Amino acid sequence: MMMSDGNAWIEIVLLAMLAAFIGLRLVSVLGKRTGQERPIGDSFRPSAELVPAPRREADRPVRGRLVLPAGTDAALQPILEDIAAADVGFVPEKFLDGARFAYGMILEAFWAGNLGTLHGLASDEVLDNLGAAIDARGGGRLDNRLEAIDAAVIHGADLVGTMVEVTVRFTARVSTADGETQSHDVWTFSRLAGSPDPAWVLIATDNEADSSDMLPDQHD
Repeated sequence: MMMSDGNAWIEIVLLAMLAAFIGLRLVSVLGKRTGQERPIGDSFRPSAELVPAPRREADRPVRGRLVLPAGTDAALQPILEDIAAADVGFVPEKFLDGARFAYGMILEAFWAGNLGTLHGLASDEVLDNLGAAIDARGGGRLDNRLEAIDAAVIHGADLVGTMVEVTVRFTARVSTADGETQSHDVWTFSRLAGSPDPAWVLIATDNEADSSDMLPDQHD
């Protein structure tokens, strides 16, 4: 009976020593807990600091394909897309509406021999050429009237640095002292991309009629 009790105590002591040994090994391998450890399973989740959360599709604005006005050469689509990306407010149809208005206003001012209303609508170089043409015809008013703009089509476009240039071909009917005539004019308008000022400025003109009744050609 005494032998059996002794063996039991020896077995208990050995088990205790084994448990202590295993505990020391775990501490040396795993280290002590500090209270800052992530819960089990966190090591399988990507860290928010290293992997940014994916953006939702709703956060990615997708610009649709630019709608070109009727008659626009499809080859101009890429450059007009680039212009729309650089100048968010650019809408081809809306631009053409403004170009039509400017066309009529500039012609009327030129025919009247009064360029005072055109400051801000035409470049200084264009205004100088218009003034020289008015002087060359002896000043005074031309008996011309714009009857209708039959067509206004985007004829060309360019993005020069931050400057946008768009060329428009106008087909119009004009009444003169000699009767009604058809005019074909190619005008180039420019503006600074992204400018809060919505105005476009006429920077160059060209026409098929070599006449003092029309705007003088103005090339870059």
